[in-house]
Amino acid sequence: MADDPAPDELFATDAYRRSAESRVLDVDGSRVALARTVFYPGGGGQPADRGVLTWDDADGGTGRAAVVGVGRRDGRILHELDVEPDAMPPPGTEVHAELDWDRRYALMRTHTALHVLCGVIWSDFGVAVTGGNMNPGDGRLDFALDAVTSELGERVQRRINEEIARARAIAVEFVDRSEADLDDALIRTKANLIPASIDPLRVIDIVGLDRQADGGTHVASTVEVGRVEVTKTENKGRDNKRIRIAIHES
Repeated sequence: MADDPAPDELFATDAYRRSAESRVLDVDGSRVALARTVFYPGGGGQPADRGVLTWDDADGGTGRAAVVGVGRRDGRILHELDVEPDAMPPPGTEVHAELDWDRRYALMRTHTALHVLCGVIWSDFGVAVTGGNMNPGDGRLDFALDAVTSELGERVQRRINEEIARARAIAVEFVDRSEADLDDALIRTKANLIPASIDPLRVIDIVGLDRQADGGTHVASTVEVGRVEVTKTENKGRDNKRIRIAIHES
């Protein structure tokens, strides 16, 4: 196993970390780059985090700005702030970064639920994912299935909740690309969209069910997901049979 390739991206190894002290490295318009961050920049269908930055300003007061967008550009993570240009924290400013935790945790539960769905479909049918997306509390995956029916939806819902009830542990690993490329099941999408330059790969392992490359945030055990409901099945094309889910507390 490889070491964490980006120790400044705190979300990659500790999804439960809600805040961090950091420093502004650069300012680009309404966006700032930080020395380290708890904010996930989005990707793989998971939306970027939201939250707030606070800091001591030059006048002895407290600066505050909502983080309304986060994204990766040219290898660094930029945080878009909802603040007037003259109130931006300048480079070198020490800041406190705080997540919108309720939103993040809902996304963690949703993302893990989608991985459980993926694991169930892979285990039962051996077919790949062709697309997906999520919001806090609901999401969907598309599969290269022959067909989807309401009966299949009921079966999948039952299987997902059985796996959740098994309280499967969820681990984060970093795997050398040379090792990962030997495992056909590790990159679960039908089209391998992960560039060869990504090395090592970050892997999410729902122990005993689903192990695949993934950059997003997840809960530590399937029981944290709650109850999953399959809300709809749709035929979106030959290789795109869609299964929509929602998560509930119980």
